[in-house]
Amino acid sequence: MPELIISEKPSAAKRIAAALADTKPSENKIGKVKYYELTHKNKKIYVVCAVGHLYALTEKEKKGWTYPTFDVVWKPAYEVNKEADFTKDYIKVIEKIAKSSDKFTVATDYDQEGEVIGLNALRYACKQKSGQRMKFSTLTKDELIQSYENASKTLDKPQAEAGETRHFLDYFYGINLSRALTLAVKNAGSFKILSTGRVQGPTLALLSKREEEISKFKPEPFWEIEFQGKTKKDDITAWHKNGKIKDKTTVNEILKKTKGKKAFISSVNVKTYNQKPPCPFDLTTLQIEAYRVLNISPKLTLAFAQQLYTSGRISYPRTSSQKLPPSLGYEKILKKIAKQPAFQKLAEELLSKPNLTPNEGMKTDPAHPAIYPTGLPFNGSGKSKDLYELIVRRFLATFSDPAKRETITAVIDVNKEEFIASGTRTIEKGWHKFYGRFAVFKEETLPELEEKEELKVKKIESHEKETQPPKRYTPASIIKELEKQNLGTKSTRAQIIDSLYQRHYVQDTSLKVTDLGLKTNNTLKKYCPEIIDAKLTRHFEIDLDKIREKEKDGDKVLEESKKILIKLLKHFKQNEIKIGKELIKANRETQDQNNLLGSCPICKKGTLNIKKGKFGFFVSCDKYEEGCNTTFSIPAGAFAKGTGKLCKDCEYPLIQLIKKGKRPQETCINPKCKSKKVDKKLLLEKRKCPKCGSELIIRNSMYGQFFACPGYPKCRHTEPIEKFKKKKEAKKIQ
Repeated sequence: MPELIISEKPSAAKRIAAALADTKPSENKIGKVKYYELTHKNKKIYVVCAVGHLYALTEKEKKGWTYPTFDVVWKPAYEVNKEADFTKDYIKVIEKIAKSSDKFTVATDYDQEGEVIGLNALRYACKQKSGQRMKFSTLTKDELIQSYENASKTLDKPQAEAGETRHFLDYFYGINLSRALTLAVKNAGSFKILSTGRVQGPTLALLSKREEEISKFKPEPFWEIEFQGKTKKDDITAWHKNGKIKDKTTVNEILKKTKGKKAFISSVNVKTYNQKPPCPFDLTTLQIEAYRVLNISPKLTLAFAQQLYTSGRISYPRTSSQKLPPSLGYEKILKKIAKQPAFQKLAEELLSKPNLTPNEGMKTDPAHPAIYPTGLPFNGSGKSKDLYELIVRRFLATFSDPAKRETITAVIDVNKEEFIASGTRTIEKGWHKFYGRFAVFKEETLPELEEKEELKVKKIESHEKETQPPKRYTPASIIKELEKQNLGTKSTRAQIIDSLYQRHYVQDTSLKVTDLGLKTNNTLKKYCPEIIDAKLTRHFEIDLDKIREKEKDGDKVLEESKKILIKLLKHFKQNEIKIGKELIKANRETQDQNNLLGSCPICKKGTLNIKKGKFGFFVSCDKYEEGCNTTFSIPAGAFAKGTGKLCKDCEYPLIQLIKKGKRPQETCINPKCKSKKVDKKLLLEKRKCPKCGSELIIRNSMYGQFFACPGYPKCRHTEPIEKFKKKKEAKKIQ
């Protein structure tokens, strides 16, 4: 009988089938789901795929919204969540092909999540207790064949146990704590779905603490004293050696002492140092660097990296390792990279070196090496291409030579008051050349200086400044902090931040905690501080690592978590009404703030607010009883909130519209705003509907004008005009 191989995603199934097939594999379908049939060394193999988790945890017996609840089971995801209906067809395909197979191999991603996906597919869809395990870090042909030929006889049981325990832990905390919060609001007389969790709570606490530090911050004045002078040829700037001076009297004394006095160079110190190449990327450092140099959010970085991995262009991105073992075959990868024109010269330069040794970091991962390119070129565009270039250049840079930099520090004496001038420059590029546009360093050069040289004094002046509050976390810096505090995993941290956005606990790219987020955190801190206790979360993270290392039993960890939750929730229940009332107040204040848009541009007296009516949300003036009937519609299915900003074109309020699965978008509420109109000269060319062939027409919406099929609702095809405008303009340039 044939063998069944289970992959984690459709793209991975296709690559596995192509790698193992002696000849071209046949692509088959059951319904809409593809699977592959092939022959490998005279053995028949089927390759099927999951689409992530096909099974989800849910209560064994639902008894309404009560807590605590711990009696949970794995069930098909489509039975738990309507949005997972598409998984039903994939489960059916695996079940059907499993019946005609006698050997089973799991080829999901080799990590805790992948192990759980494979385990559940085996035991529930295939009715098997275990199966073989392929372990690979890239979806390249050579590695997939090697992984198949050397597959372990069983799943990685400790990894599966750790992964499954994590799922149970997160479910216990998530469902019980979120229910407790929501029921507290309901029993206090209102309704609002609130959430927290094992990692989400401590993360919100971290952000809230920073927000409180900012609000309590009181700026203090300080002064810096600047020297501006000139050598025989060039200008030079220096700053008083005391830096920030908090006493104005001291500043005045220095200014008085140096007024009209001569300036001399008392010393010139030159230091040359080697700057080591960067270490290879693990997921966290990739997310931080991509945010720094490309402004890509950690969530999108992971999504783009996952696409590059499943297309065979980079290694597995969900890794904690900064190591590149020699077994990868550095020379082989570099030769492939050398075939790409953009990197040819750089790769060839490295290949000419007598030894290839990467500058590795300290972090390790038992399952995967650091992120590296496979050598397969990427012909895409946009941010995905930028990320690919960043990963390739980082890989090249780790093998290159240190950069040599020079720092010059000059001390300028003005009547025994010392001013410091310094500059740093690169004298040998080294790895900077390989890192290209991502190697951004300040190049500050000083003019040629000699000791005892007299300088012309142009002016010496003080600058009054204020101390600044702590900076808010960015999506990248909070991920770095979560890793430092051992909260969450490399794979889930970006998702946790996204959850905080979705629940309106935070907003903006600098993570500003909303009033709702602050008051939710403060309420929990007041009545149930254990919920937001980072120490407790860290404790369980350590336990999960010990399960993976066979040092702890998963069932015992879960029993401990149940005892803690029961005690915590009992205390919560005792304060339920008080908690509910405080959360209701916080929610209403946040809603009022989000719904307020600003002054009515029509009557000039009233205020525009977002309101809910019979047919959904809309904007209206609060002076309607006094005769102002100003209203504006809001697109169905969109959550809207005020931005506090006005449109530059018409000075009507801007609102932020949020639709599920789409990026938030700011738009003007004025449907007649000139920013929403399109230059008709660009639209003279007729456009055909690709679905039904009808001539597209232009329609209006709050987002602006767009192409639409006149056959609506039978044909729902639409196209954004912006893309068409860009194509037309590109043709003009050509």
